Amino acid sequence: MSRTGNCFDPAANPGGMFTVTESIARILAQIAKPTQVEMVALSQAHNRVLAQDEVSSFNVPQHTNSAMDGYAICAEHLSSQESYTLTVVGQVFAGGAFNGTLAPDEAVEIMTGAALPAGADSIVIREAVERDVNQIAFSDAVKIGQHVRQKGEDIKAGSVALSAGCLIRPQEQGLLASLGKQQVGVFKQLSVAIFSTGDEVVAQGQPLPENCIYDTNRFTLTGLLQRMGCHVVDLGIIEDSQASMERVLSSAATQADMVISSGGVSMGKADYIKQALEAVGDIAFWRVAMRPGRPLAFGAVGDTPFFGLPGNPVAVMVTFLQFVQPTLRKMMGQLDWQPHKMSAIAQETIKSREGRIDYSRGVYRINDQGELVVRTTGAQGSGILTSMIQANCLIEIKEQYSEVEAGDRVLIQPFSDLL
Repeated sequence: MSRTGNCFDPAANPGGMFTVTESIARILAQIAKPTQVEMVALSQAHNRVLAQDEVSSFNVPQHTNSAMDGYAICAEHLSSQESYTLTVVGQVFAGGAFNGTLAPDEAVEIMTGAALPAGADSIVIREAVERDVNQIAFSDAVKIGQHVRQKGEDIKAGSVALSAGCLIRPQEQGLLASLGKQQVGVFKQLSVAIFSTGDEVVAQGQPLPENCIYDTNRFTLTGLLQRMGCHVVDLGIIEDSQASMERVLSSAATQADMVISSGGVSMGKADYIKQALEAVGDIAFWRVAMRPGRPLAFGAVGDTPFFGLPGNPVAVMVTFLQFVQPTLRKMMGQLDWQPHKMSAIAQETIKSREGRIDYSRGVYRINDQGELVVRTTGAQGSGILTSMIQANCLIEIKEQYSEVEAGDRVLIQPFSDLL
């Protein structure tokens, strides 16, 4: 973890609040790009980040070939007339080849993916012709090159097929497979240690005392981290004592590339994260101009980054999406990653507060006019976990607005990245 700037200096913004943009920038400035590379089987490369450019040693496709089932012809030499009759002189399947050169008055029956015969430049689809034994007739005009895939039109030999820093999704796995790759070099998989805090937090399987809650945040964080391809080290629920916090933080930092806690960052009398981090590492305790999720702790134990997220379930997810996700993506080696955002039309008045970004849970869709519209899920309390289940996006209302009205345009952040 790089140490630049004054991210951990409590005097950097005394008594004030950081914007979301400032907070992300300050966090990312502390994070070094990865250097550890390992070779993995292509089948195991999903959700990993490519560590080196992958260059194709051959053209894709290797040969000019047919994109449709039909007949290969030489359109260049067709005379201008209302209908055409050609003699079928052969047949070629994908993986095979036609021996010889096609004459202007000849055609070869061809299947999708088969190499184009010498002398041919176009394909007439099967449905457009009438065949009688070894003769075909058609009347449609033929454009030179129609239904033909050119040699190297996808990837040229010697060109970069995939650049270092790209996330390997199923489509990248397919492309790498088309290049004959069995193994690929990827950046080291990240391990992330997580734990919950609070004497009121109870593990599943135990009786639920009055005024206590079952732990939800570790399971939410586990799902988010696994979706990102991280290995999760689950440290359970930690009691509210500074000694316990110090012990767990020190141990977690040796087991993982990042440590995340939930709860204990609201500066209450029983919130010991700040004191524990000051004792075993560095801490920046911030108030971020956002809702939900204003309290945020960020620091390090040795070279291991630490995030202290709020305790409310929705605030945990929102702060993870805004701060933890971009940090992990940089640590994974993804280059210039940004969350997906789109403009949508608000279907209702949405209240906010000037001076902070509001992240409302929303449902977006395409209306009958083909417009992208969005509405909220209703009540927006940071403990209303069902609102995240009903939602498919966050509605981002900027600091300068106290509300948006129905018909106004707003930014939305779809859950497609992770949720």
